[in-house]
Amino acid sequence: MTNTKMKYIGRFAPSPSGPLHAGSLVAAMASYLDAKAHQGQWLVRIEDIDETRTVADATAAIMEALTVFGMQHDGEVVVQSERKDLYQAAFTRLNGLVYPCGCTRREIADSRLGVAADGAAIYPGTCRDGVAPGKTARTWRVRVPDANEANETIDFNDRWLGPLTQHLSTEVGDFVLKRADGFWAYQLAVVVDDAEQGVTHIVRGTDLLESTGRQIYLQRMLGYPTPEYMHVPVVLNDVGEKLSKQTGALALDLAHPMDELIKAAAFLELKIAPAATIEGFWSAATAAWAQRFCN
Repeated sequence: MTNTKMKYIGRFAPSPSGPLHAGSLVAAMASYLDAKAHQGQWLVRIEDIDETRTVADATAAIMEALTVFGMQHDGEVVVQSERKDLYQAAFTRLNGLVYPCGCTRREIADSRLGVAADGAAIYPGTCRDGVAPGKTARTWRVRVPDANEANETIDFNDRWLGPLTQHLSTEVGDFVLKRADGFWAYQLAVVVDDAEQGVTHIVRGTDLLESTGRQIYLQRMLGYPTPEYMHVPVVLNDVGEKLSKQTGALALDLAHPMDELIKAAAFLELKIAPAATIEGFWSAATAAWAQRFCN
């Protein structure tokens, strides 16, 4: 794991599928406060690798919201869709671990191996020894170790949740690096980007917790350092679903930014005194975060 005394580089990585909402503000705030409390850098990366979900002008709206909320990023904003050559280079370096797969989602679901905690069907390894005759390659997968092989068990300490373990062979299976539509998969892109940007600390929602084992595995296979992880609770809607654009999340009220900030801080269980200005809010919130997570 990264030594916490090293220079801290964190990041906020929204998808431009719509404006920021209450859930994404919580994730942004947690990552921002952790960076500021560690006197580190806070980067912004636009994760538009799934270009089918990109909404026109969403990036501009996200950046405007961050400005209104007083969250100033460091360095240049990185956009995933402009970095495909980096993902191809990393994919090529995994030669010997990746293979083409001709299975459909229905076929994988019918294998009855179950689903991972994030809802993805566990791949049964059907195409490990080659695509079946009469079928064509749809995706490219990376082979994970079998049970009891080196690197099959991923152990890491989450700064919010504590020690965690994931067994790749039984809980994930061989996972996709290049999708059937030709786009690079999130798991590969985020690992490459974090390494290329020198990210040392990742603070994000628990909706991405189950991706961590896969990402640590790819980091090891590519010779990248493993950042420290913190997964904060996600905001839920009235029926217990993760708040998102798909579940009806409303855009943040940019006319009343302090109200939105106070609600996000309360969700993160930060006890701070009322502030007259946004600058005062961030000063108090950073001190509260430092007292809780930096001692």
